[in-house]
Parts: sequence; C-alpha cells; structure tokens
Amino acid sequence: MAVSKPALPTTLSGALVTDLVYLFYARIREDEVLGPLFEERLEGRWDEHLTQMIEFWESVVLLTGRYRGRPHEKHRGMLLDPQHFWRWLALFEKTTRELCTGHAAETFISRAHRIAESLQIGLNIGPKALRLAKASASSAQPL
Repeated sequence: MAVSKPALPTTLSGALVTDLVYLFYARIREDEVLGPLFEERLEGRWDEHLTQMIEFWESVVLLTGRYRGRPHEKHRGMLLDPQHFWRWLALFEKTTRELCTGHAAETFISRAHRIAESLQIGLNIGPKALRLAKASASSAQPL
C-alpha cells in the first residue's frame, strides 16, 4: 500500500515561517556562492540571525510587527550584485514550494521578490539602481 504524503499547507502560520527560515538558511549555508557571504557577515551568529529572520518573515507575511531591524544597513558593504539576488530568490522559491502551496507559497514568493528589489534599489545595484552623476567640486554651485 502506498503511503500518501500529507498535503502542503496553503495558509500562513508562525510554524510555517519557522520551518521555511530554518530550511532555507540551512541551504544558504551549503550554497557555494551565498554560503561564504553569509558566513563572513554573520561570523558564527547564526542562531541570532535565524531568530531575526523568523521575526522578519512573521512581520512580512503575518504582519506581526515584531521585526525592528534595518535590512538595507545590514546588507551594505557586502559587495552584492544582481546575481546574488537571483540565486537567493531561486533558492527561496524552491524551498518555499517544497514546504507550502497556494496562498502561502505565493505570498512568500511575491514578498521575497519585492524585498530583493527594494534591497537592490536601496543598495544602488541592479537594473533599477539610481545612476546619479557625482558632482565634482568644481561644478558645485554655492547655495
């Protein structure tokens, strides 16, 4: 007799957020490109990071308001490029689709894309980066 797999959740919950964060970041740590970036940045503070990411994602998808961090500041100086974000998104989507479906999966994935876009804009990288000309001292006008 074949054993059927339980249906994947379609609704968002704190338990689903926790499962997603733990599985996703376990995969990040194993990733040959993203793993070293995170290891360097976190310097062994994975437990703290996972707690923050659970709070972050609960705030994003469950609207708990628990997260009080500053993502743009935390990612500044990491020498990220659009390819890092595409890799992060691909891994996030794969993990999400393994853990949930329907509304839950679409919510996580759509929010992840908006977050990636916002970070890239805020860090001035990627196709939507602001390409502002730097004013030289000689062209500056007195106020």
